[in-house]
Amino acid sequence: MNTNNNGYTLIYATVMVVIVALMLALVSGALKDTQNANVKLDKKKQILSSLQVKLDGQDADALYEKYIVSGLVINSKAEVLSESKEEAFGIDIIKELAKKLEDRKLPVYVANVDGQTKYIIPLRGAGLWGPIWGYIALNADKNTIFGTYFSHASETPGLGANIADAPFQKQFIGKHILNDKAEFVSIAVMKAGKTAEGKEQVDAIAGGTITSKGVEKMILDCLSQYDEFYKAGGTNK
Repeated sequence: MNTNNNGYTLIYATVMVVIVALMLALVSGALKDTQNANVKLDKKKQILSSLQVKLDGQDADALYEKYIVSGLVINSKAEVLSESKEEAFGIDIIKELAKKLEDRKLPVYVANVDGQTKYIIPLRGAGLWGPIWGYIALNADKNTIFGTYFSHASETPGLGANIADAPFQKQFIGKHILNDKAEFVSIAVMKAGKTAEGKEQVDAIAGGTITSKGVEKMILDCLSQYDEFYKAGGTNK
């Protein structure tokens, strides 16, 4: 074969593309289980972080099994669809939020921390530059915030990205999502000096107003789905 003509070049390029594509597919397939395991482990770490569990040097899988004692899958009427911790963990929040409220499956993680029940609810929203997400842990009264975890895909370092830092997240601890009439009102995220009427609030990040408001909307949108769940009352287990 004449290696100097265009036909040879085209055949050579085609063969190389096929070989490289095959190798990439094989590598991807070999790593898929590991990648999935890492995604699940990271999710467990995020859930545990909302419970203020220290993870440094610890086995996150073991801690998750220790603290997360059960799971619920409910609908917007607070009807229990499943009591499987595994099924609750496997729900894709993005897909559920794309459905009509009445068709959604809503996961609740039930934890035991020092003998006290905590309810953990997942969050998903939008920041300035991309998606934001997190978890809120409520006390047994389904009203008082025990802890939070927030993260992001691409918010501005030093500004909106600070939603992932402890100083911002710790502001939510002890705040209430219900008003004096036991109505769901959520939590406001306000600029310094500004006040929200009818609900408790935390300070927005200086220079990160849009991301801060994204967190406020995310909490409102996601927690409001569980309105009937809060009305069902709490437990002191």
